[in-house]
Amino acid sequence: MTYDFLQHYWCFVVALLGALLVFLLFVQGANSCIRSLGYTEEGKRLILNSTGRKWEFTFTTLVTFGGAFFASYPLFYSTSFGGAYWLWMLILFTFVLQAVSYEFQNKLGNFLGPKTFQWFLVLNGILGPLLLGGAVATFFEGSNFIIAKENLIDADSFTPIISHWANASHGLDALLNPWVLIFGLAVFFLARVLGILYVINNVDDEDIRSRGSVRLIGAAVPFLILFVAYLVHLMLKDGYAYTDEGIIYMEPYKYFHNLIDMWYLLILLLIGVVLVLWGIATEILRGSKWFSQHASLFPFSGIWPAGIGTVLTVLALLLCSAWNHTAYYPSTADLQSSLTMVNSCSSEFTLRTMFYVSLLVPFVLAYIVYAWRAIDKKKLNKQEMEDDHAY
Repeated sequence: MTYDFLQHYWCFVVALLGALLVFLLFVQGANSCIRSLGYTEEGKRLILNSTGRKWEFTFTTLVTFGGAFFASYPLFYSTSFGGAYWLWMLILFTFVLQAVSYEFQNKLGNFLGPKTFQWFLVLNGILGPLLLGGAVATFFEGSNFIIAKENLIDADSFTPIISHWANASHGLDALLNPWVLIFGLAVFFLARVLGILYVINNVDDEDIRSRGSVRLIGAAVPFLILFVAYLVHLMLKDGYAYTDEGIIYMEPYKYFHNLIDMWYLLILLLIGVVLVLWGIATEILRGSKWFSQHASLFPFSGIWPAGIGTVLTVLALLLCSAWNHTAYYPSTADLQSSLTMVNSCSSEFTLRTMFYVSLLVPFVLAYIVYAWRAIDKKKLNKQEMEDDHAY
Protein backbone atom coordinates (compact mmCIF):
# COMPACT_ATOMS: atom_id res chain seq x y z
CA MET A 1 0.00 0.00 0.00
CA THR A 2 1.61 3.24 -1.13
CA TYR A 3 0.92 6.63 0.44
CA ASP A 4 -0.89 7.66 -2.75
CA PHE A 5 -3.17 4.61 -2.54
CA LEU A 6 -4.00 5.33 1.11
CA GLN A 7 -4.86 8.95 0.28
CA HIS A 8 -7.24 7.83 -2.46
CA TYR A 9 -8.64 5.04 -0.29
CA TRP A 10 -9.57 7.35 2.56
CA CYS A 11 -10.97 9.91 0.17
CA PHE A 12 -13.25 7.13 -1.12
CA VAL A 13 -14.28 6.12 2.42
CA VAL A 14 -15.13 9.70 3.40
CA ALA A 15 -17.02 10.23 0.11
CA LEU A 16 -18.98 7.02 0.67
CA LEU A 17 -19.96 8.13 4.18
CA GLY A 18 -21.04 11.48 2.75
CA ALA A 19 -23.13 9.75 0.09
CA LEU A 20 -24.79 7.51 2.71
CA LEU A 21 -25.50 10.60 4.81
CA VAL A 22 -27.29 12.29 1.91
CA PHE A 23 -29.45 9.17 1.44
CA LEU A 24 -30.27 9.04 5.17
CA LEU A 25 -31.50 12.63 4.98
CA PHE A 26 -34.83 11.05 4.00
CA VAL A 27 -35.58 11.39 7.74
CA GLN A 28 -35.28 15.18 7.46
CA GLY A 29 -37.11 15.15 4.13
CA ALA A 30 -40.12 13.33 5.55
CA ASN A 31 -40.16 15.57 8.64
CA SER A 32 -40.15 18.70 6.48
CA CYS A 33 -43.58 17.75 5.11
CA ILE A 34 -45.14 16.28 8.27
CA ARG A 35 -48.09 18.66 8.23
CA SER A 36 -48.96 18.34 4.55
CA LEU A 37 -48.28 14.60 4.32
CA GLY A 38 -49.78 13.58 7.65
CA TYR A 39 -52.59 16.15 7.59
CA THR A 40 -54.39 14.74 10.69
CA GLU A 41 -52.86 14.41 14.16
CA GLU A 42 -52.92 10.64 13.79
CA GLY A 43 -51.24 10.89 10.41
CA LYS A 44 -48.53 13.17 11.78
CA ARG A 45 -47.75 10.68 14.55
CA LEU A 46 -47.52 7.88 12.00
CA ILE A 47 -44.91 9.82 10.03
CA LEU A 48 -43.00 10.86 13.16
CA ASN A 49 -42.84 7.27 14.37
CA SER A 50 -41.77 6.09 10.92
CA THR A 51 -38.84 8.51 10.78
CA GLY A 52 -38.26 8.14 14.52
CA ARG A 53 -37.11 4.59 13.92
CA LYS A 54 -34.28 5.82 11.70
CA TRP A 55 -33.09 9.20 12.97
CA GLU A 56 -30.23 7.60 14.92
CA PHE A 57 -28.79 6.21 11.67
CA THR A 58 -28.61 9.73 10.19
CA PHE A 59 -27.11 11.28 13.31
CA THR A 60 -24.53 8.50 13.73
CA THR A 61 -23.51 8.72 10.06
CA LEU A 62 -23.06 12.49 10.37
CA VAL A 63 -20.76 12.03 13.37
CA THR A 64 -18.85 9.19 11.66
CA PHE A 65 -18.46 11.30 8.52
CA GLY A 66 -16.96 14.12 10.57
CA GLY A 67 -14.73 11.72 12.50
CA ALA A 68 -13.40 10.04 9.37
CA PHE A 69 -12.68 13.42 7.81
CA PHE A 70 -10.85 14.54 10.95
CA ALA A 71 -8.71 11.41 11.16
CA SER A 72 -7.76 11.22 7.48
CA TYR A 73 -7.70 14.91 6.46
CA PRO A 74 -7.14 16.89 9.69
CA LEU A 75 -6.26 20.15 7.94
CA PHE A 76 -9.69 20.20 6.30
CA TYR A 77 -11.32 19.53 9.64
CA SER A 78 -9.43 22.32 11.41
CA THR A 79 -9.99 24.74 8.54
CA SER A 80 -13.66 24.09 7.87
CA PHE A 81 -14.97 23.19 11.33
CA GLY A 82 -12.69 25.70 13.01
CA GLY A 83 -13.14 28.54 10.51
CA ALA A 84 -16.67 28.08 9.16
CA TYR A 85 -17.96 27.23 12.62
CA TRP A 86 -21.19 29.26 12.34
CA LEU A 87 -22.30 27.12 9.41
CA TRP A 88 -21.38 23.85 11.13
CA MET A 89 -22.80 24.96 14.48
CA LEU A 90 -26.14 25.66 12.79
CA ILE A 91 -26.07 22.19 11.21
CA LEU A 92 -25.23 20.49 14.50
CA PHE A 93 -27.79 22.57 16.40
CA THR A 94 -30.60 21.49 14.09
CA PHE A 95 -29.62 17.82 14.53
CA VAL A 96 -29.44 18.14 18.32
CA LEU A 97 -32.84 19.84 18.19
CA GLN A 98 -34.11 16.83 16.24
CA ALA A 99 -32.93 14.35 18.88
CA VAL A 100 -34.48 16.37 21.71
CA SER A 101 -37.76 16.77 19.81
CA TYR A 102 -38.22 13.04 19.23
CA GLU A 103 -37.63 12.17 22.85
CA PHE A 104 -39.57 14.93 24.59
CA GLN A 105 -42.55 15.77 22.39
CA ASN A 106 -44.93 13.40 24.20
CA LYS A 107 -43.22 13.22 27.60
CA LEU A 108 -45.16 14.08 30.74
CA GLY A 109 -44.36 17.60 31.91
CA ASN A 110 -43.67 18.89 28.39
CA PHE A 111 -44.77 22.50 28.98
CA LEU A 112 -43.97 23.47 25.37
CA GLY A 113 -46.51 21.01 23.96
CA PRO A 114 -46.10 18.35 21.24
CA LYS A 115 -46.75 20.81 18.40
CA THR A 116 -43.73 22.92 19.37
CA PHE A 117 -41.42 19.95 19.03
CA GLN A 118 -43.11 18.96 15.79
CA TRP A 119 -42.25 22.38 14.43
CA PHE A 120 -38.66 21.87 15.61
CA LEU A 121 -38.56 18.66 13.53
CA VAL A 122 -39.90 20.56 10.53
CA LEU A 123 -37.17 23.17 11.08
CA ASN A 124 -34.53 20.43 11.15
CA GLY A 125 -36.09 18.91 8.03
CA ILE A 126 -35.63 22.18 6.15
CA LEU A 127 -32.35 23.58 7.49
CA GLY A 128 -30.48 20.26 7.86
CA PRO A 129 -30.44 19.26 4.16
CA LEU A 130 -30.20 22.87 2.96
CA LEU A 131 -27.12 23.69 5.06
CA LEU A 132 -25.44 20.32 4.49
CA GLY A 133 -25.98 20.73 0.75
CA GLY A 134 -24.48 24.21 0.96
CA ALA A 135 -21.45 22.84 2.81
CA VAL A 136 -20.92 20.19 0.12
CA ALA A 137 -21.26 22.82 -2.62
CA THR A 138 -18.21 24.63 -1.21
CA PHE A 139 -16.13 21.65 -2.39
CA PHE A 140 -16.74 22.98 -5.89
CA GLU A 141 -17.40 26.69 -5.32
CA GLY A 142 -14.68 27.39 -2.75
CA SER A 143 -14.56 29.00 0.69
CA ASN A 144 -12.98 32.14 2.08
CA PHE A 145 -10.02 30.89 4.15
CA ILE A 146 -6.23 31.26 4.33
CA ILE A 147 -3.64 28.61 5.27
CA ALA A 148 -0.35 29.71 6.85
CA LYS A 149 1.71 26.60 7.66
CA GLU A 150 4.78 28.75 8.25
CA ASN A 151 3.26 29.68 11.62
CA LEU A 152 4.50 26.32 12.92
CA ILE A 153 8.13 26.92 11.99
CA ASP A 154 8.50 30.71 12.38
CA ALA A 155 10.29 31.15 15.71
CA ASP A 156 9.34 34.84 15.95
CA SER A 157 5.58 34.32 15.57
CA PHE A 158 5.06 30.70 16.57
CA THR A 159 1.38 29.79 16.87
CA PRO A 160 -0.42 26.46 16.45
CA ILE A 161 -3.12 28.21 14.40
CA ILE A 162 -2.30 27.72 10.73
CA SER A 163 -5.70 28.37 9.14
CA HIS A 164 -8.20 31.16 9.59
CA TRP A 165 -11.25 32.60 7.87
CA ALA A 166 -10.65 35.69 5.79
CA ASN A 167 -13.77 37.48 7.03
CA ALA A 168 -16.00 37.66 10.10
CA SER A 169 -18.89 35.62 8.67
CA HIS A 170 -17.16 32.30 9.50
CA GLY A 171 -18.86 30.22 6.84
CA LEU A 172 -22.20 31.98 6.46
CA ASP A 173 -20.80 33.91 3.49
CA ALA A 174 -21.10 30.69 1.45
CA LEU A 175 -24.87 31.12 1.50
CA LEU A 176 -24.46 34.38 -0.44
CA ASN A 177 -23.23 32.41 -3.44
CA PRO A 178 -26.34 31.65 -5.57
CA TRP A 179 -24.85 28.36 -6.82
CA VAL A 180 -24.30 27.19 -3.25
CA LEU A 181 -27.96 27.94 -2.54
CA ILE A 182 -29.06 26.13 -5.70
CA PHE A 183 -27.14 23.01 -4.72
CA GLY A 184 -28.40 23.28 -1.14
CA LEU A 185 -32.00 23.53 -2.36
CA ALA A 186 -31.42 20.56 -4.69
CA VAL A 187 -30.31 18.47 -1.68
CA PHE A 188 -33.32 19.71 0.30
CA PHE A 189 -35.82 18.67 -2.38
CA LEU A 190 -33.95 15.38 -2.88
CA ALA A 191 -34.35 14.72 0.85
CA ARG A 192 -38.09 15.41 0.51
CA VAL A 193 -38.32 13.01 -2.43
CA LEU A 194 -36.54 10.28 -0.47
CA GLY A 195 -38.59 11.02 2.65
CA ILE A 196 -41.89 10.71 0.80
CA LEU A 197 -40.75 7.51 -0.90
CA TYR A 198 -39.71 6.06 2.45
CA VAL A 199 -42.99 6.92 4.16
CA ILE A 200 -45.00 5.46 1.27
CA ASN A 201 -43.08 2.22 1.66
CA ASN A 202 -43.00 2.15 5.46
CA VAL A 203 -46.45 3.35 6.58
CA ASP A 204 -49.58 1.25 6.14
CA ASP A 205 -52.07 4.07 5.64
CA GLU A 206 -53.91 4.66 2.37
CA ASP A 207 -54.54 8.39 3.02
CA ILE A 208 -50.82 9.07 3.52
CA ARG A 209 -49.89 6.97 0.49
CA SER A 210 -52.35 8.80 -1.78
CA ARG A 211 -51.19 12.23 -0.60
CA GLY A 212 -47.59 11.08 -0.88
CA SER A 213 -47.88 10.45 -4.62
CA VAL A 214 -49.07 14.04 -5.16
CA ARG A 215 -46.44 15.55 -2.83
CA LEU A 216 -43.79 13.47 -4.60
CA ILE A 217 -44.37 15.29 -7.88
CA GLY A 218 -44.17 18.63 -6.07
CA ALA A 219 -40.75 17.70 -4.67
CA ALA A 220 -39.33 15.83 -7.68
CA VAL A 221 -39.90 18.61 -10.24
CA PRO A 222 -37.93 21.36 -8.42
CA PHE A 223 -35.24 18.82 -7.47
CA LEU A 224 -34.68 17.80 -11.10
CA ILE A 225 -34.64 21.42 -12.29
CA LEU A 226 -32.15 22.52 -9.61
CA PHE A 227 -29.93 19.45 -9.95
CA VAL A 228 -29.71 19.65 -13.75
CA ALA A 229 -29.00 23.41 -13.54
CA TYR A 230 -26.16 22.87 -11.07
CA LEU A 231 -24.75 19.90 -13.00
CA VAL A 232 -24.60 21.99 -16.20
CA HIS A 233 -22.96 24.82 -14.26
CA LEU A 234 -20.42 22.38 -12.79
CA MET A 235 -19.48 20.94 -16.18
CA LEU A 236 -18.92 24.43 -17.64
CA LYS A 237 -17.13 26.15 -14.75
CA ASP A 238 -13.40 26.49 -14.18
CA GLY A 239 -12.09 24.06 -11.60
CA TYR A 240 -9.26 24.00 -9.09
CA ALA A 241 -6.40 21.75 -10.23
CA TYR A 242 -2.88 21.25 -8.92
CA THR A 243 0.47 20.16 -10.36
CA ASP A 244 2.74 17.40 -9.08
CA GLU A 245 4.65 20.11 -7.22
CA GLY A 246 1.45 21.14 -5.41
CA ILE A 247 0.87 24.43 -7.26
CA ILE A 248 -2.86 25.26 -7.48
CA TYR A 249 -4.17 26.70 -10.73
CA MET A 250 -7.52 27.24 -12.47
CA GLU A 251 -8.35 24.77 -15.24
CA PRO A 252 -11.27 25.43 -17.64
CA TYR A 253 -13.93 22.68 -17.60
CA LYS A 254 -11.99 20.86 -14.87
CA TYR A 255 -14.91 18.80 -13.52
CA PHE A 256 -16.04 17.88 -17.03
CA HIS A 257 -12.49 16.73 -17.74
CA ASN A 258 -12.52 14.72 -14.51
CA LEU A 259 -15.59 12.77 -15.60
CA ILE A 260 -14.05 12.12 -19.00
CA ASP A 261 -10.68 11.07 -17.57
CA MET A 262 -12.31 8.98 -14.84
CA TRP A 263 -14.95 7.41 -17.07
CA TYR A 264 -15.96 4.98 -14.32
CA LEU A 265 -17.21 7.92 -12.24
CA LEU A 266 -19.23 9.13 -15.23
CA ILE A 267 -20.83 5.68 -15.54
CA LEU A 268 -21.49 5.67 -11.78
CA LEU A 269 -23.12 9.11 -12.05
CA LEU A 270 -25.34 8.12 -14.98
CA ILE A 271 -26.44 4.87 -13.29
CA GLY A 272 -27.22 6.82 -10.13
CA VAL A 273 -29.34 9.41 -11.95
CA VAL A 274 -31.27 6.68 -13.81
CA LEU A 275 -31.97 4.83 -10.54
CA VAL A 276 -33.24 7.99 -8.85
CA LEU A 277 -35.58 8.67 -11.79
CA TRP A 278 -36.66 5.02 -11.72
CA GLY A 279 -37.52 5.24 -8.03
CA ILE A 280 -39.55 8.42 -8.52
CA ALA A 281 -41.40 6.98 -11.54
CA THR A 282 -42.22 3.81 -9.59
CA GLU A 283 -44.43 5.66 -7.10
CA ILE A 284 -45.80 8.32 -9.45
CA LEU A 285 -46.99 5.73 -11.97
CA ARG A 286 -48.14 3.16 -9.41
CA GLY A 287 -51.87 2.53 -9.76
CA SER A 288 -52.02 3.57 -13.41
CA LYS A 289 -53.08 1.20 -16.16
CA TRP A 290 -49.66 1.45 -17.79
CA PHE A 291 -47.99 0.52 -14.49
CA SER A 292 -50.13 -2.59 -14.08
CA GLN A 293 -49.17 -3.68 -17.60
CA HIS A 294 -45.44 -3.13 -16.97
CA ALA A 295 -45.25 -4.01 -13.27
CA SER A 296 -42.28 -6.30 -13.92
CA LEU A 297 -40.16 -3.20 -14.61
CA PHE A 298 -40.76 -1.99 -11.04
CA PRO A 299 -40.16 -4.97 -8.73
CA PHE A 300 -39.15 -2.80 -5.75
CA SER A 301 -40.62 0.08 -3.82
CA GLY A 302 -39.35 3.43 -5.11
CA ILE A 303 -37.19 4.20 -2.07
CA TRP A 304 -34.69 1.44 -2.89
CA PRO A 305 -33.68 2.34 -6.47
CA ALA A 306 -33.84 6.05 -5.55
CA GLY A 307 -31.76 5.47 -2.41
CA ILE A 308 -29.10 3.43 -4.19
CA GLY A 309 -29.08 5.97 -7.02
CA THR A 310 -28.58 8.80 -4.54
CA VAL A 311 -25.57 7.08 -2.98
CA LEU A 312 -23.98 6.40 -6.39
CA THR A 313 -24.62 9.93 -7.68
CA VAL A 314 -23.28 11.72 -4.60
CA LEU A 315 -20.30 9.35 -4.41
CA ALA A 316 -19.37 10.12 -8.02
CA LEU A 317 -19.66 13.89 -7.46
CA LEU A 318 -17.61 13.87 -4.26
CA LEU A 319 -14.84 11.81 -5.83
CA CYS A 320 -14.92 14.11 -8.85
CA SER A 321 -14.16 17.00 -6.47
CA ALA A 322 -10.97 15.41 -5.11
CA TRP A 323 -9.45 12.80 -7.43
CA ASN A 324 -7.48 13.46 -10.64
CA HIS A 325 -5.32 16.26 -9.20
CA THR A 326 -8.28 18.34 -8.02
CA ALA A 327 -8.35 20.63 -4.98
CA TYR A 328 -11.35 19.36 -3.02
CA TYR A 329 -11.61 22.42 -0.75
CA PRO A 330 -10.70 25.49 -2.80
CA SER A 331 -9.88 28.83 -1.25
CA THR A 332 -11.40 31.93 -2.82
CA ALA A 333 -9.21 34.18 -0.64
CA ASP A 334 -5.85 32.65 -1.55
CA LEU A 335 -5.62 30.14 -4.39
CA GLN A 336 -2.50 28.44 -2.99
CA SER A 337 -4.27 27.83 0.33
CA SER A 338 -6.66 25.41 -1.37
CA LEU A 339 -6.68 21.93 0.16
CA THR A 340 -5.86 18.78 -1.77
CA MET A 341 -5.55 15.11 -0.83
CA VAL A 342 -1.78 15.56 -0.72
CA ASN A 343 -1.36 18.72 1.35
CA SER A 344 -4.09 18.11 3.94
CA CYS A 345 -3.97 14.39 4.79
CA SER A 346 -2.62 12.58 7.84
CA SER A 347 0.73 10.81 7.90
CA GLU A 348 1.25 7.55 6.08
CA PHE A 349 1.47 5.72 9.42
CA THR A 350 -1.91 7.11 10.53
CA LEU A 351 -3.63 6.30 7.25
CA ARG A 352 -2.15 2.80 7.19
CA THR A 353 -3.22 2.10 10.78
CA MET A 354 -6.74 3.35 10.09
CA PHE A 355 -6.87 1.18 6.98
CA TYR A 356 -6.66 -1.97 9.07
CA VAL A 357 -9.28 -0.63 11.46
CA SER A 358 -11.57 0.12 8.51
CA LEU A 359 -11.65 -3.59 7.66
CA LEU A 360 -14.23 -3.88 10.47
CA VAL A 361 -16.63 -1.58 8.61
CA PRO A 362 -18.35 -4.39 6.63
CA PHE A 363 -19.33 -6.02 9.93
CA VAL A 364 -20.82 -2.75 11.15
CA LEU A 365 -22.73 -2.34 7.88
CA ALA A 366 -24.00 -5.91 8.18
CA TYR A 367 -25.36 -5.12 11.63
CA ILE A 368 -27.05 -1.95 10.34
CA VAL A 369 -28.71 -3.93 7.53
CA TYR A 370 -29.86 -6.55 10.04
CA ALA A 371 -31.25 -3.91 12.43
CA TRP A 372 -32.94 -2.06 9.55
CA ARG A 373 -34.68 -5.22 8.33
CA ALA A 374 -35.79 -6.08 11.85
CA ILE A 375 -37.26 -2.61 12.38
CA ASP A 376 -39.02 -2.48 9.00
CA LYS A 377 -40.16 -6.11 8.96
CA LYS A 378 -43.72 -4.92 9.48
CA LYS A 379 -45.19 -1.71 8.11
CA LEU A 380 -46.22 0.90 10.64
CA ASN A 381 -49.99 1.22 11.26
CA LYS A 382 -52.36 3.15 13.51
CA GLN A 383 -52.61 0.36 16.07
CA GLU A 384 -48.93 0.75 16.95
CA MET A 385 -49.54 4.36 17.99
CA GLU A 386 -51.16 3.00 21.16
CA ASP A 387 -47.82 1.50 22.23
CA ASP A 388 -46.21 3.18 25.24
CA HIS A 389 -42.92 3.38 23.34
CA ALA A 390 -44.42 5.33 20.40
CA TYR A 391 -43.17 8.88 19.83
